[in-house]
Amino acid sequence: MIVIDGSYGEGGGQILRTAIALSVITEKPVKIVKIRANRPNPGLRPQHLHGILALKELSGASVKGAQVGSTVLEFIPRKAEPRHVRVPIKTAGSITLVLQALLPAMAFTGGSFEITGGTDVPWSPPVDYLKNVTLYALGRIGIEAELEIRRRGHYPKGGGLVVGRIEPWGERKPLNAIEWGKVERFAGVSHATNLPAHVAERQAKAARERLEELYSVPVEIETEVSRSLGPGSGIVLWAETDSLRLGGDALGKRGKPAEVVGREAADELLDQLTGGKAVDRFLGDQLIPFLAFAGGEIGVTEITSHLVTNVWVVEQFLGKIFEVEGEIGEPGIVRVVRRVEV
Repeated sequence: MIVIDGSYGEGGGQILRTAIALSVITEKPVKIVKIRANRPNPGLRPQHLHGILALKELSGASVKGAQVGSTVLEFIPRKAEPRHVRVPIKTAGSITLVLQALLPAMAFTGGSFEITGGTDVPWSPPVDYLKNVTLYALGRIGIEAELEIRRRGHYPKGGGLVVGRIEPWGERKPLNAIEWGKVERFAGVSHATNLPAHVAERQAKAARERLEELYSVPVEIETEVSRSLGPGSGIVLWAETDSLRLGGDALGKRGKPAEVVGREAADELLDQLTGGKAVDRFLGDQLIPFLAFAGGEIGVTEITSHLVTNVWVVEQFLGKIFEVEGEIGEPGIVRVVRRVEV
């Protein structure tokens, strides 16, 4: 049984998500100890349990310690099979963080999913980012996945609904994306839920104006107005380059003008474009589990602690795979030196 120190490096829920996904892929039992030991509220939180339970369903695993507050978890998978996985998060727990656990494992089995919870919540990737930036990059390595946002869910009530499917990963194509040379267009989605339509329109207008100050390329931002359990707004932007897509996003909140939300997302995206690396700081760590099997090398706008921690977790299962050039907080390159066959 592989033993993982849950307090290593960044020490958050990502260690759990990656370790359990790799346990399912490799069919190796795993024990995670000292879960979130350095956090103010140590142990498993409700949002972590949903990813674990989704992977339990996918693989028919036996699990010990899957309860809130637990600092030790044992996960013993059986052979994973294609399934329709339902994950009913009854709060605004992040749907995208569940998918960070589910997608790497489901790439090897295929299947479909239906997840309720938070689509656009603090401290996690918005669902439009996952759909338009992450899945775009995964498509380059041969993963075919679809995702549909049926309903938005914001903090604190949640109520969002996301459905999708993923085909079994066929040809594993290496990803070689060091730098971009040209921005071809900007695109995005500006949404307002249980709020006036002008909120989405003002977010989009402010973002468009900021991007047009620096780039003379098309800017195509959709606006979406919807109903759900509670109010909320946000905007996700991405730059379509001659390599991959880089993203930026911002969430609205009471008292924060829509124009500020739009400019905040645009400034974040423009910051990711500085320096010319092909992979933004949010995508880099998400790609690590997939690159182990696809191969290649990527240039990241920032080597984050999340990325370094994810490399460490993957290598606990699969041995030395990556070379990381650069320091945390700086731009760098991640290179696969040994591609894994499963």
